[in-house]
Order: sequence, then structure tokens, then C-alpha cells
Amino acid sequence: MKIGILTSGGDCAGLNAVIRAIGLSALNTIENIEIVGVEDGYGGLLEGRYMPMKRKNFENILNLGGTILGASRQPYKTISQPYKDGKTKLKIMCENYKKAGFDCLFTLGGAGTHRTAALLSSEGCNVIGLPKTIDNDIYGTETTFGFQTAVEVAADALNRLRTTSDSHGRVMFAEIMGNKTGWLTLHSAIAGGADIALLPEIPFSVDEVCRQVTRVLNSGKRSIIVAVAEGAAVDEEVSLKKSERVFIREERGETTVTTHLAEEVAARTGAAARTTVLGYIQRGGTPCAYDRVLCIRLGEYAVSLLRAGKFGVTAAVRGGEITYNALSEIAGRYKQVNPNGAQVAAAKNIGISFGNK
Repeated sequence: MKIGILTSGGDCAGLNAVIRAIGLSALNTIENIEIVGVEDGYGGLLEGRYMPMKRKNFENILNLGGTILGASRQPYKTISQPYKDGKTKLKIMCENYKKAGFDCLFTLGGAGTHRTAALLSSEGCNVIGLPKTIDNDIYGTETTFGFQTAVEVAADALNRLRTTSDSHGRVMFAEIMGNKTGWLTLHSAIAGGADIALLPEIPFSVDEVCRQVTRVLNSGKRSIIVAVAEGAAVDEEVSLKKSERVFIREERGETTVTTHLAEEVAARTGAAARTTVLGYIQRGGTPCAYDRVLCIRLGEYAVSLLRAGKFGVTAAVRGGEITYNALSEIAGRYKQVNPNGAQVAAAKNIGISFGNK
């Protein structure tokens, strides 16, 4: 039996831990197994770039951040478009899958990776997905590997911002990753003791944010921490098309709302405001212990699906147990924060504002 492993999309902590779990579980439970790493995600499958993997390749990578296989992005919208010699990227990847002699391809990735994996599956490739993303937005799973580590990093950053903010009496705006969903910002805000959390799912009012800033400062508090998801939007932007929103922000020389909001709050309230973009530090580094355990459980389970001949699926967490979903059922869908859900309600009850009335 010959299997391939690829890591696609943005990197995150835990990818190497899952690669290790798949490799060791396959080597220990399947006779005459041949394992091949596909280099740089779907780009490697498209170009036929592979690396044979032996037991030594899985040693000492449990704690290692990033991915030893490399990662790249292949925009989903281009997968079914003509690419080379009249063939689409999907057609070429399917051909290369067969040329390589794969009996199964493990695809470690986020929502976009799963959409492409579903297409490969529909074309007859045996695919098993694994849910990776710091955004925690893959539909059908309670959590994704890499998410908890990113929460730890972001929450720690908020704690550090609090001490310097207290020292100088400032309002600190921390931009956190999450373009479509606000799971990372929500969890980080709760764990990091933020005063305000702005999420893509809950459009906010600049007036309300200013009101909350004034209220907190008047209560005698020296500092305010505002956790802003990169995809957060002012309520007046909600009715705009994405292209219109991008145009308005580009006119201001910005890509997200964070800087503009900080300037508005400073101008309207008189508070000293500063911005910090956490960026890629949320993706890098050693996975936390929780993620390492989750990665091992997911990787080992994925190999059990291989042994059972169960393809066209992705591993998932439901009720704390590892299970699976059909790729065709979850591809193209996102798990979003429920504005009326228990976590948002709990955050509100401890005093976190979401910038809406």
C-alpha cells in the first residue's frame, strides 16, 4: 500500500505532530506500507514533487512548528479553470495521483484544502482529510488542531499588552487573525481578559466602542484592551460588497479596520490609543500540549479510516470523541460564532463588550 501526505494552505502549530502520528501509526499497523510526502501542498501534487518518508523522518518532530513537507496556497476558484495543455489543475492533480500509485492521500488543511479534497474525491481519488486551522472554522468539528496553540499565543499577547497599557494609561488595539470567523478573537479575549472583542459575526458601531472606552476609563481603570479580528466590520460596512469595502479601506491606506478604529477612538475620547498586529506569531512555534494530544488522536484515527477503506471523509471532533464527516457535506461551509450563543453570552456577563448595542 502506498499513501501520500500533504499540508496545504497556511501553516499552524501541530502539522508535524499529525504527520508524525499518521506515519508512525501506518508503519506500526499496516504491512508493506510505503509513505510519500507531497511537497508544498497541492502545488507539489500539481507538479509531481514528492519525498519518500521512512521512520527516521517522523523522529523528533512532535514539538516542531511549521511543516517539514512545506505548504502553499492553491486558490479553490482556480482549481477547475484551464491551467496547462487545456487541462485544469484538478485534472492534472488527479492524473498525478494515479501516476504516483497512491492508494490514499491524506490532506491536512483548512476550509479551502477541504474543498479541493472534496473535488479530488469526486474524481475518484481516495482522500482522507484532517482539520487544520487556527481559525477553528471548519464545519462539523468542535475544534481544529492549531487553534488552541494560537489561542495561547494571542491570550499571552493580550496579557503582555495589559501590563504596558496599565503603565501608560492607554487603549491597546490588538489585531488577531480571523478573516471570516471570530473564534480565535473570542477565545483569546476571554482568556486574555480583554475589555472589548470585535468579531466578523457581530458588526460593531464606532460610537458604541467609544462609549464603552469612555465608560471603562471613567470607572477608574487605567487601561483598555480591545481584541479586533482582522475580519471585523463596522456596522455601516455590512451592506457593502466586499470590493466596495476593500476600496474604501484602500483609500485610507488600510486593509483592516483596526488602525482606523484606533484613530477614531483617540480623536473622539481623547484617550491615548495604540495598535498591535499579532500576525504570523499566532501560527508559528511549538504546539501546546493540548494540540499535541489532539494531533496524535486525529492522525491515528485517520489511519484507522485508511485500514477500514473509508475514503472521501475528514476526521472531526464531536462530543470530545474523534469521528468523521463526509467531505461532500462540509466542503464550502464555515462554522461561525453564534452571536446569541453561550460563549458570547458568558463573555458579555463578565463585562466584555462586542461593540454593538
